[in-house]
Amino acid sequence: MTISIPRIRYWSYLEEYSAHRDDYLRAVDSVFSSGRLILGQQVATFEDRFAAYCGVPCAVGVNSCTDALFLALKALDIGPGDEVITVANTAVPTVAAIRATGAKPAFVDVEEDTFLMDVTQLDRAVTRRTRCILPVHLFGQMVDMLPLREYANRYSLSVVEDCAQACGATYNGCRAGSLGDAGAFSFYPTKVLGTFGDGGAVTTSRPELALRLKRLRMYGMENAYYAEEEGYNTRLDEVQAAILNVKLPGLDPSVERRRRIAEIYDDGLAGIDGLSLPAVREGRSHQRYLYTIRTARRDELQRYLAGEGIETKVNYPDPIHLMRGYRFLGYAPGSLPVTERLAATILSLPMYPELPNEQAAEVVAAVRRFYA
Repeated sequence: MTISIPRIRYWSYLEEYSAHRDDYLRAVDSVFSSGRLILGQQVATFEDRFAAYCGVPCAVGVNSCTDALFLALKALDIGPGDEVITVANTAVPTVAAIRATGAKPAFVDVEEDTFLMDVTQLDRAVTRRTRCILPVHLFGQMVDMLPLREYANRYSLSVVEDCAQACGATYNGCRAGSLGDAGAFSFYPTKVLGTFGDGGAVTTSRPELALRLKRLRMYGMENAYYAEEEGYNTRLDEVQAAILNVKLPGLDPSVERRRRIAEIYDDGLAGIDGLSLPAVREGRSHQRYLYTIRTARRDELQRYLAGEGIETKVNYPDPIHLMRGYRFLGYAPGSLPVTERLAATILSLPMYPELPNEQAAEVVAAVRRFYA
């Protein structure tokens, strides 16, 4: 079977790898030559550097963002009988992590222009079983954290930030992962800070929570062969940490490049009737992980762009509360109207730092031709 490769890719790491190949191979070789392959110096160094970048005292490297969310909730003693407020327009792992603790997700709707949790609706979801709020900083922009934190404090609720798509984004000058009890990050290859495999981290300003997270990621052990509590095996790999140590200094420049591409889209697509562009709230920096537009003609536009050799994605086409795997939660169609409306109208355009300006301009021209 012949696989057709789009002329303009939605995402690619190949150009970036080619440019920094020697640096990555040296980093990997340093691990293989070190004599320490698990939880060695590369992980410790990355944890220190990443915590400093996020503006918190502690970071704990784990295997994935799913595990980061799960361990953060476990470290906060979230479990069976508890409820965690979150959103349904996210990747399944957000909800899978909640369910892995035995807790139940409770969904609130989102803002139509930012796609982010509508914090004014928290009252609708809170019950006597509510223990935690889990905001998802979707597509590169942070949720409105000030009123969310005020609400959490009022009802003595924990806050775990899902920062998988917003590494380095800021809210009133504070970085993602610094405003909750814990923040969960993904270093999956496509992410703003991505490695060449799976990886994740939990950030926290609470040293005692960090100590428990380190224990939980290693079978519940503080010393070899003795478990202080029931734990798990979810460690950031030394090889992936070494690559992240190479990539971290280039994170902010790569984000600036993403913002330049977003400006090309903003300028070129402005004023098209029937097309809505992503909104950025005042006081927030957007990492531009994705550039997601809205149009009632989404499917037709996506087919047209594919015919022009332009790859696009829908993130995410099915809200979690309506998926067969989560019907037991009891949400009916229409229960989250904005979330459901967005799922039928959003489309993400090509976005990665190595995307040439000329190709971004071609995407703009193709969209304009479609609407002409």
